[in-house]
Amino acid sequence: MTQFYEKVRDRLIRYAKVDTQSRNGVSERPTTAKQFDLARMLKAELEEIGVSEVWLDEKYCVVYGKIPANTEGEHKALGLVAHMDTAPDASGTDVKPWVLENYQGQDIVLNKEKNIVMAVADFPNLKNYIGQDLVLTDGTTLLGGDDKASISAIMTMAEYLCANPDIPHGDVCLAFTPDEEVGGLARDLDLQRFGSPTAYTLDGDYLGYYEDETFNASAAKVTITGRSVHTGTAKGIMINSVDIGAEFMNMLPAFEKPQYTDGREGFYHVTSFNGSCEHTEIQLIIRDHSAVEFAHREAYLQKVTDELNRKFGNVVTLEINETYRSMKEVVDQVPYLVERLVRAISDCGVEPHDLAFRGGTDGSALSHRGLPCPNLSAGYENAHGRFEYVPIQSMEKNVEILLRLVQIYAEED
Repeated sequence: MTQFYEKVRDRLIRYAKVDTQSRNGVSERPTTAKQFDLARMLKAELEEIGVSEVWLDEKYCVVYGKIPANTEGEHKALGLVAHMDTAPDASGTDVKPWVLENYQGQDIVLNKEKNIVMAVADFPNLKNYIGQDLVLTDGTTLLGGDDKASISAIMTMAEYLCANPDIPHGDVCLAFTPDEEVGGLARDLDLQRFGSPTAYTLDGDYLGYYEDETFNASAAKVTITGRSVHTGTAKGIMINSVDIGAEFMNMLPAFEKPQYTDGREGFYHVTSFNGSCEHTEIQLIIRDHSAVEFAHREAYLQKVTDELNRKFGNVVTLEINETYRSMKEVVDQVPYLVERLVRAISDCGVEPHDLAFRGGTDGSALSHRGLPCPNLSAGYENAHGRFEYVPIQSMEKNVEILLRLVQIYAEED
């Protein structure tokens, strides 16, 4: 147990109890006002521990802070970003976190009254944490370690730096953002106010992996306009948009779907299909790590649309909107970002793992806004669900990694 154990444990439990669930399909920014509850808590805590330039954007719910450099000469600033919201996939209301100390590899009873058990057979990663202490839920809500485990580590690192001014460091710039789980992608982060030309996001699963590559991503909407007439006189007149929608679905490559792909393989994923004879709408997402293959995927959807329009008349429209792009093409232009992160992870006794992430991060969007931003994992497991847990030792180690990263930045020009 290090000096950070109680700090990260208590912070995660405190933050997890604050409902910050974001919402899909709404235009408000942030998507839920309750995210301000944690934002205001973090603002007050940053001020209390001595962080400078603390500011809460009361419009967009972004919290900023800065630990000014205490070294002479020019040193690159270190930026850290984490998100405050939790996913809408499971309830985030009335979270009841608890700690199982010295886990011994057994199935875990989360809720005896409701007979909710986290079985090792279902969640084999539990075996990686024998002897460690786990923060768990009561099985009725998510925990919110995604991404409050990251916030706990960042805040503990910041408190330590402020309490130990003899530790040399350059500027350390902090930001906590809303709506990552619903595609907000730190869009309202003010880069000028943030104050660092580069950054790291903290998010993701097991300890020690980092991401400098994500999917390229788009969302597509297919709209099909049919013609309804009485079925008794429909021959040669009716255009059933549901049938055309089914034909569109059948033209998608059968095995290029999430359930059949892994690693660097891309996919098409239909997220909804709603239709009647007169009107059908299909929503889908497109993903690929390769920019070339990603462009081919978008072009293929247009080809399918054109073929159906030739066959049925101009009844199908396709709309494609970019969601995010891979951070890699941007991050690769600033090689010291990953080099320093890998060194910090290794120096803290953790084996670094590079992961081409099958998703996106705030860093994907931020990189293409001009803030190169790879990602360090937060250390949680089973995010977005009732069986989420966070090993306290993972958060402890992330504090050490962040402090080592601060030192590396102070040592380098």
